[in-house]
Amino acid sequence: QAQLVESGGGLVQAGDSLRLSCLDARRTFSGSPLAWFRQAPGKEERELVGFITYDGVKTVYADDVKGRFTISRDRAKNTVDLQMTNLKPEDTAVYYCAGDLYGNGGLDTRARTWGQGTQVTVSS
Repeated sequence: QAQLVESGGGLVQAGDSLRLSCLDARRTFSGSPLAWFRQAPGKEERELVGFITYDGVKTVYADDVKGRFTISRDRAKNTVDLQMTNLKPEDTAVYYCAGDLYGNGGLDTRARTWGQGTQVTVSS
């Protein structure tokens, strides 16, 4: 059974940076893309933040994080990181690492396997 474990969330101020990490504890997704999603307070759906291919060569980002967030992958450590800069209050959400992706390879990407999530709160 796949196990994705996120870490690195917390409370920061607007304009700050924060780095989240996701460990693929059982190496389930070593040959697959992995994604970050987020679920804002009061919203039912998790929205795609971005994803990275298995080899780390290609990344895709949602429009509202493009240029501020960067996804990277360390295949030796089985981790996928989300570096967030210039954080805004509207970035406040629970952030989820996800695998077993499906969709058309773009911003309609969805996932079947999820981590437990990590809270990011950005104060103004």
